[in-house]
Amino acid sequence: MAPWRSLASRAARLLAPLAGGRAPSARYYQTENPDLTRLETSSAKTLMDIGTRRIFSSDHDIFRQSVRKFFREAVAPHHAEWEKAGQVSREIWEEAGRRGLLGVNIAEEHGGVGGDLFSAAVVWEEQMYVNCSGPGFSLHSDIVMPYIVNYGSKEQIKRFVPDMTAGKCIGAIAMTEPSAGSDLQGVRTYAKKDGDDWILNGSKVFITNGWLSDVVIVVAVTNREARSPAHGISLFLVENGMKGFTKGRKLEKIGLKAQDTAELFFEDVRLPTGALLGQENKGFYYLMAELPQERLLIGDMAIASCEFMFEETRNYVKQRKAFGKTIAHLQTVQHKLAELKTQICIGRTFLDSCILLHSEKRLDSATASMAKYWASDLQNNVATQCVQLHGGWGYMWEYPIAKSFVDARVQPIYGGTNEIMKELIARDIVSDK
Repeated sequence: MAPWRSLASRAARLLAPLAGGRAPSARYYQTENPDLTRLETSSAKTLMDIGTRRIFSSDHDIFRQSVRKFFREAVAPHHAEWEKAGQVSREIWEEAGRRGLLGVNIAEEHGGVGGDLFSAAVVWEEQMYVNCSGPGFSLHSDIVMPYIVNYGSKEQIKRFVPDMTAGKCIGAIAMTEPSAGSDLQGVRTYAKKDGDDWILNGSKVFITNGWLSDVVIVVAVTNREARSPAHGISLFLVENGMKGFTKGRKLEKIGLKAQDTAELFFEDVRLPTGALLGQENKGFYYLMAELPQERLLIGDMAIASCEFMFEETRNYVKQRKAFGKTIAHLQTVQHKLAELKTQICIGRTFLDSCILLHSEKRLDSATASMAKYWASDLQNNVATQCVQLHGGWGYMWEYPIAKSFVDARVQPIYGGTNEIMKELIARDIVSDK
């Protein structure tokens, strides 16, 4: 069975309960080119409507229905409990694996689901549409797994990827250190040769999926004599349980409270030759090649969060009364909603263009940086304005908009700060090449 038909068939099985026990007609699973008659979000009834946006097909719509059902029924009801625990359950990872929501854009031949980038984007967006930031599925599937598939050996791919797709092996990537954030060339974690093995020492901080992780891609210096730091960095696959590898406390954050973010420590961790990911001293180049997808992911999730916040606020102002009528009848509120929708729809158009470019392997670093910087800044602006439109209730944790507000704040920081994004964009502008 072709990879895409396999994905569509899985969606059909998951949607059977919605159709009275019958899977919808198979004709809806025939892969098609994007339909130019599809509505864009600006013309749709809501910004989260299924069946809109030209980058998607009816196959993606059916997959989106199954993904939406999963997040609404299996994730959202438990999220408050996970926020208190500071982590999601391992069971939800395995349930996501059973439903085909992990490793979506990884080829079947490597142990993935065999879908496309647009299908992966559906998962990113639907998670934002339920306002549940806890599960670190996107980092696991679309940041960590591509490193293993693109640079790993056949043995590494076979060992990790199928279990990662099943949700039985949770992945993380450890770049950031206490004294090295956006500047990857400032990494101090060091791995030195010892016969055929490597000895790893150092520490990492702010690691998403860090506490639950089973395998971590660790960025380390392997050649301190290199002509520049970029020429002396390598990547290693470090597994949970290895002697000398310890996980520190789960970090208490102002937002993303259900997402397990941890410190990681490496003290004389002995790594076999097979733990090196790709070639020695090529790690910095691998990072530079993969960061555009990470920044695209952050940007798309930012716009999806904006879409959620807008709809949440639209519904609120149509119900909240003041001065004898709903506040949606106040011109100042109407104009603010008009501004927000316009900004979000402009952002969505640009992000969809970036997704399309990336699906064709034409998204360059500067454009991906624009997407991440602009969308995450917009997300914070929309969050602030939507809290304001909620009034005092917007400051109450029981209201979804409050959680959206605090979750948004980290977006301009991770994946490379927005100040770094501007540097990358500017460098491309002034370069003579």
